Amino acid sequence: MKMKTIALAPAVLAAAVLLIAAPASAARGNIGFGFNATDISGFPSGAARLTGGGAYNPGTGFVKSAGGFRCTSNVGQGPLTGCLAGQGVRWDTADVDQVLLPSTTFKCTGAATEPFKTATTDEDTIVLVADFYRAGDGNDESFTAQMIVSADDIAPDIDGIQNVWIQGVGCASAIAHFSS
Repeated sequence: MKMKTIALAPAVLAAAVLLIAAPASAARGNIGFGFNATDISGFPSGAARLTGGGAYNPGTGFVKSAGGFRCTSNVGQGPLTGCLAGQGVRWDTADVDQVLLPSTTFKCTGAATEPFKTATTDEDTIVLVADFYRAGDGNDESFTAQMIVSADDIAPDIDGIQNVWIQGVGCASAIAHFSS
């Protein structure tokens, strides 16, 4: 009986390792993304340019991203209120508990008649919370807002391709690439 127990132990251990390793190997890895948007606008006032990229993992909530940012006209509403034309240097993922968002609702124009749309984080779209910095503010973020970057059109009800959005500023067409 003791011999059968000893012979069975390696088989049980092997099965346990396979059961633990299977979910880990089935988990998707990080997704890389990069983009360049030159004219994000649509709300009553303000426009911005945004470029950058990084990596994220919808399964784990991991995100690390950053890039360049500039207001190209004065923003008068939303989280970037007070960003003046020519201000802005960089952005990065916010330092808050939930920076990679599973989804968000948004509008490209802010018009009362525009229906809300939903963007969901997946292998072709990232929804996150970002900190935006102006020169002179050093390492202290000037603004914090949600943003979306997608390989696909996030607002098919609006003419053209809209695949980047900044909360309170609007949408734009961007060159965007995702690799999973």
